[in-house]
Amino acid sequence: MNDNVAFLTKLVQTDSANDHEEAIAHLLQEKLASAGITSKLIPYAPGRSNLVAEIGSGDDILVFEGHQDTVSLGNPKEWTYPALGAEIHDGELYGRGSADMKSGLAAMVLALIRLKKTGFTGHVRLLATVGEEYGAMGADQLLAAGYADDISGLIVGEPTSLKVLFGHAGSLNYKIISHGKSAHSSEPQRGVNAVEKLVDFIVAERHAFDDVSVDPVIGPLAHSVTVLQAGDQVNTIPDLAVVAGNIRPTPSFRNDAVIQRLQDIVTKLNARGDGTLEFSLTHSFLPVISKKDGRLVTAANKAITTVLGRPAELAIIHAATDASVYTKSKHAFETIIYGPGSMSIAHQIDEHVNVQDYQQAIGTYEQIARDYFAN
Repeated sequence: MNDNVAFLTKLVQTDSANDHEEAIAHLLQEKLASAGITSKLIPYAPGRSNLVAEIGSGDDILVFEGHQDTVSLGNPKEWTYPALGAEIHDGELYGRGSADMKSGLAAMVLALIRLKKTGFTGHVRLLATVGEEYGAMGADQLLAAGYADDISGLIVGEPTSLKVLFGHAGSLNYKIISHGKSAHSSEPQRGVNAVEKLVDFIVAERHAFDDVSVDPVIGPLAHSVTVLQAGDQVNTIPDLAVVAGNIRPTPSFRNDAVIQRLQDIVTKLNARGDGTLEFSLTHSFLPVISKKDGRLVTAANKAITTVLGRPAELAIIHAATDASVYTKSKHAFETIIYGPGSMSIAHQIDEHVNVQDYQQAIGTYEQIARDYFAN
């Protein structure tokens, strides 16, 4: 096993599901220090720290970005190979986080080390975050600390099957809380059934965005009611019911417009009959879009052609990334998402990454930096 694969193996074998990312941060810091690269940990909570490292200097700054956390392991008995084993079979390394996104993060660290060892002078910053899988609180913390205020280009190392993603939809999570009045089911007229008004919302939501135009790049706005909680006893009128939903905003119909549409439905339904609906915003991640012929996409495709012998496919996705947070910066910059592994296997049992793709990603990230600053 070569050193590059050994490094990824160690990351995958270290559990960082949903929290306790600091163990990963220490492994990254140790690897960087072995090449003379100083890094600093930025604590978010006990056992959870972001990491920031930089090489080179200058006002033109390219950022490598990735998250340290993973989703939960799932049922360990369902895995063909151990979920934290990082075993390699037929050229695929298996384990939670292997694709999403410890392989991308490891490749970025190793690319930074390669650049440092060759005396590269371009200014490259590495950001490794906590909590991307639920809330992106690490990216929020780094944004507030100013780490996105001076960058020129951002590469997020999420799994893209080695496609260059020049944009993605936003993601908005919300809850609608229905307040009623409890009563015995034999006398329902004495209560207010919280389920009924909530059902009215669900019906209205189904067609609430029918008039939204299809974005020319991202495509249609997607929306779904995904969670429903109501009642706890069959002979009692429920006084509380909650629904949760997810919407994928686009540049043509952004997050603020989505929120306003939902609030308008709530206001309209609250004016009809008993009971009250309450809107609660859980997460709001913005759409991200860059020019297909921009400096960063051009540099990435040139580098990929050099390393892989072919240009990359350009595409978009509807999943959100930490880039949604950084794009809130008042400073405009280009963003791409590029990394080894497939998004289709992320969060799944038997998650895996192709070892050769991971190895090639190291060289690709290095070459992107060289071509980006050459331009």
